[in-house]
Amino acid sequence: MHLTLNHPHPWDLSIKQAKETQLQLASNVLLEDKYPAEINYVAGTDVGFEDNGKITRAAVVIIDFKSLDHVESTLVRSKTVFPYVPGYLSFRELPAVLQAFEKITIAPDIILCDGQGIAHPRRLGIASHLGVLTGIPTIGVAKSKLIGTYKEPGPNKGNKSLLYDGKDKIGYVLRTRTNVKPLYISPGHKVSLTSVCDIVMKCITKYRLPETTRWSHHIASEIK
Repeated sequence: MHLTLNHPHPWDLSIKQAKETQLQLASNVLLEDKYPAEINYVAGTDVGFEDNGKITRAAVVIIDFKSLDHVESTLVRSKTVFPYVPGYLSFRELPAVLQAFEKITIAPDIILCDGQGIAHPRRLGIASHLGVLTGIPTIGVAKSKLIGTYKEPGPNKGNKSLLYDGKDKIGYVLRTRTNVKPLYISPGHKVSLTSVCDIVMKCITKYRLPETTRWSHHIASEIK
């Protein structure tokens, strides 16, 4: 899948430059539903590291949205160009993720990222960053909270509560399995706050994580 990036930028940046880049890109995030009326394919991404973080290992998987069957995947290894700094993980992970998308032949309608969307101090987590660069609708599906406050959602599958940063609504805390820790769901790009949980829940089977995340994690971790 050939990618023509919007707002391309260097990756080997200082923290100050990365912060400025985040603030610039965040102004391009769209929080409206711009995905197809009929979703056919959903992508998942996950990233791991080798050689004490010197090598980034990025997996992309394509899932059939209706059957949740795995239809395509790829794994890319690339030199890591940015240090581990909380709040700036997209600069460390996305170069390899973008290379992985170049090897995929099926273009996804939506990407579910293992990480944050706008639930980020500068409203540009990895899902928003990837969405703005590629123009593909994205959702952040995080296993832990980066920022925000919320009331604990009910114990049953599908229960949710809003995630706030001050007065701003930045996502949902979603229970994807009864009596199991919730996930932190936030719009990335071209998906509205009102739609994110419904899309994620349609990718859930009997596990806490959506099938996109489960498959991409297996591939990134080289679990056979």
